[in-house]
Amino acid sequence: MLTLGHIATALTGQATDSAVAVPQVVIDSRQATAASLFVAFKGENVDGHDYVTQAFQNGATTAVVEQPLGEHPVVDCRTPASQPLNLPQPPFLWLVKNSEAGLQQIARHWRQQFPHLRVIGVTGSVGKTTTKEVMHAVLSQKYRTLKTEGNYNNEIGLPLTLLKLTDEYSHAVLEMGMYAKGEIALLCDISQPQLGVVTIIGPVHMSRLGSLEAIVEAKRELVEALPEGGTAVLNHDDKNVLSMADHTAAKIFTYGLTLEADLWANNVRSMGLNGIGFDLHYQGNTLRLQVPLLGRHSVHTCLRATAVGLCEGLSWDEIIRGLQNHRAQLRLVTVRGPHNSTILDDTYNASPDSVIAALNLLRDLDGRHIAVLGDMLELGTAEEVSHRLVGRRAKEVVDILITVGERGRIIGEEAQQVGMSPSQVHILDTNEDAIQLLNQIARQGDFILVKGSLGARMARIVAALSRNKYNVEKNE
Repeated sequence: MLTLGHIATALTGQATDSAVAVPQVVIDSRQATAASLFVAFKGENVDGHDYVTQAFQNGATTAVVEQPLGEHPVVDCRTPASQPLNLPQPPFLWLVKNSEAGLQQIARHWRQQFPHLRVIGVTGSVGKTTTKEVMHAVLSQKYRTLKTEGNYNNEIGLPLTLLKLTDEYSHAVLEMGMYAKGEIALLCDISQPQLGVVTIIGPVHMSRLGSLEAIVEAKRELVEALPEGGTAVLNHDDKNVLSMADHTAAKIFTYGLTLEADLWANNVRSMGLNGIGFDLHYQGNTLRLQVPLLGRHSVHTCLRATAVGLCEGLSWDEIIRGLQNHRAQLRLVTVRGPHNSTILDDTYNASPDSVIAALNLLRDLDGRHIAVLGDMLELGTAEEVSHRLVGRRAKEVVDILITVGERGRIIGEEAQQVGMSPSQVHILDTNEDAIQLLNQIARQGDFILVKGSLGARMARIVAALSRNKYNVEKNE
């Protein structure tokens, strides 16, 4: 278990003989428990330093801070110590130049205590979280595997995940998000992955990075960080991902839907809400599989998880059991809607690729197809063309199109421009307008896809429709 001695070495470079356990590291004072470490951040709206006392009251015994506080004893980690380090009695403060960097130093040092740990990093513009979940389901058939929880995929969340490591884990699957160049390189420096998995590269975060080429370079930092004995698992169907093969010392393992890939699939069959089927091919062997993941695009998720399973020595029986784990389907879920309709809740986030994939799933379901589509954010210069692309696909798939928001309007206008009847398109301003309309027009047998970027808050539509009076009456 993490100890005060480990923290001291990480922050000061000096070893101590303190074996006092630190069972938990938290960044929210309300989550502090006995003997935990609280890390205080200065945020835009909240300063964690204002809550150090609360953290201590809740049981924390030390805190990482950027300034002295009250009468609490201080271990000054900002400059090399000239004398042997003696830790004061808790509660005390670790004084650092930057709390975020301090957290990362502790996580980096703690990860180094597990030299035999196999770390698998996953990045990409689309599909990171579901891929992480399915890879975890596969690896867990043979190994005790740690994984990123929730959206802890950034420069704070990944260190917090690593600090949960114990001797029981042999593997860790870490999702790596990115908003700027250098961030994935930092995450790799902390976690030291041996395998890197890249999903799809698209125009997500274009507003921050400026071009697709810049996004490719930023995501490529994962494969660039892999050691010579490592493996880069790359999407053969995405030229931007495949181009990364020239930028790594690691071995290359490709997956895709063509026989040129090392691991490939064909005969992909959608079974609606029952999942997908496909034929899997590897080294001359073929397996026919059915898995509970939704949408034809999920075959790529299965290929990634299978590739990692093969690289880590799992048997086919173990891989297949992992792929068939129903709990790995996280993002798109179904709930009952008004008048016994079915809502496909895919409101976590949205990019052009993921929206079109969700529309393709909608197409495969038997019933009237309604799509409620909102703004896709952070697309930069690709914003208009991306929304128009979605509008064209919606025209081919849906019976009724409802758009919400300023950018969603582009989807509706493009659908009409390419031939969708104006009577089939409802261009709305707010989520509340969409809720009202759906309560009026939904009927039994309808499938209603709700999707937009997290910032569009379209989960509110699902929440309102799934608890409305029609469902209450039906349940009673």
